[in-house]
Amino acid sequence: MKVYNTLTRQKEEFETIEPGKVRMYACGPTVYNFIHIGNARPICVFDTLRRYLEYRGYEVKFVQNFTDIDDKLINKAREEGTTVKEVAERYIAEYWTDVKGLGVRPATIHPKATETVDEIIQIVQQIIDAGYGYERDGDVYFRSRKFKDYGQLSHQPLEDLDAGNRIDVDTRKEDPLDFVLWKAAKPGEPSWQSPWGPGRPGWHIECTAMIRKHLGTRIDIHCGGQDLIFPHHENEIAQGECCGVAGSHPYARYWMHNGYINVDNRKMSKSLNNFFTTREVALKYGYEPIKFMMLQAHYRSPINYSLEVIEQCKAALERLYTCRDNLDFAMKSPAAAPTEGEADFLKSLDARREQFITAMDDDLNTADGIAALFDLVRDINSFTAQPRSLGSLQAAAKLFDELADVLGIVYNRAKKEDLDSQVEALIDERQQARKSRNFARADEIRDQLKAQGIVLEDTPQGVKWHRED
Repeated sequence: MKVYNTLTRQKEEFETIEPGKVRMYACGPTVYNFIHIGNARPICVFDTLRRYLEYRGYEVKFVQNFTDIDDKLINKAREEGTTVKEVAERYIAEYWTDVKGLGVRPATIHPKATETVDEIIQIVQQIIDAGYGYERDGDVYFRSRKFKDYGQLSHQPLEDLDAGNRIDVDTRKEDPLDFVLWKAAKPGEPSWQSPWGPGRPGWHIECTAMIRKHLGTRIDIHCGGQDLIFPHHENEIAQGECCGVAGSHPYARYWMHNGYINVDNRKMSKSLNNFFTTREVALKYGYEPIKFMMLQAHYRSPINYSLEVIEQCKAALERLYTCRDNLDFAMKSPAAAPTEGEADFLKSLDARREQFITAMDDDLNTADGIAALFDLVRDINSFTAQPRSLGSLQAAAKLFDELADVLGIVYNRAKKEDLDSQVEALIDERQQARKSRNFARADEIRDQLKAQGIVLEDTPQGVKWHRED
């Protein structure tokens, strides 16, 4: 398996620090509002990365944080006349609603910044003791230029880098490029006691502390959105490597970043009025088309959100569900014995699996992975044009489910099966009514199903049905 490492700007053979185990960290949301579709992309992409690593036999410990103390939360709490904690808890709950809708699995651990303050204070003190940090009026800053490799991740010389922190440039800094590690408390803000007085963590130091607390001093993969390369991840490296916080090793072996999302071929921005939350899009089109959209392009490529794109994603998913439904139907009335061509079909399943693995091994190429799944769908549709033995049908279903699960799509089958079982029960009742010559009841059921958008089709194998588009 190869992954593209932002640090080296090239694909590298994936090798873990500890054989068979992956320590992986992804920057999570700042929980002051609903996640937008740009936030949803890394959530979906790196969930798929974690799934694929597990599929390939790795034991993955995956940590994704919540930033639950920040200027944006403080401002939101003031606007609403509530507390920062109440804002954070509300939007963490909303996050879980969206994540569940997207079919994303929880990380191994979801730490909060407010639960990691003791560790943050320890690391800040360690940085000061090593001469990389300094205190001014209760604030603590990091001396960026003192760290000789500063700029290595963003691949920019120091003279081209701006102080990209979340606050305006502070004249108390020794250098505009320095960034804050600890913020002195302001009236009415949440704060914790520290050697520099009451205050709260800076943004960048949170992740460094959470990584060390939950994953150790060295990790295999650090991932997030492209917008985090500078300053956030650049600053994390400086903090982690300046004075042995990351031990004597690099902070992370591989840095993986997903590309941006555009809306109707324009950068998503509130000022352009093309800014959409995941919830807004899901209420119109459902969550799964959003998930599919995130994976149908390579994760490092920009993707474009538009009505046309989301409709195409819905149609593609419908093809997948239809194929799987047809397999279920075929397994109800299989051939009594293997038929001609089944041995070749079973061999082709192995080829499709290898096609999928080859794609995903190439820097998590989900676009080609999805193409492999659709090639499998085409094979299955052709194969099931006539009755086939149960063993071959089950093998096809097993591979379909295997690949779809790695991608984290076609995950609404359980919910769909509950609804389908109700339809099947009505169809069975209609068949019994027809046999009993109770045509009035049979017509009543037919009309009931039609009103639900269910179309019936009589076939030699029995009654097939589908929902109208």
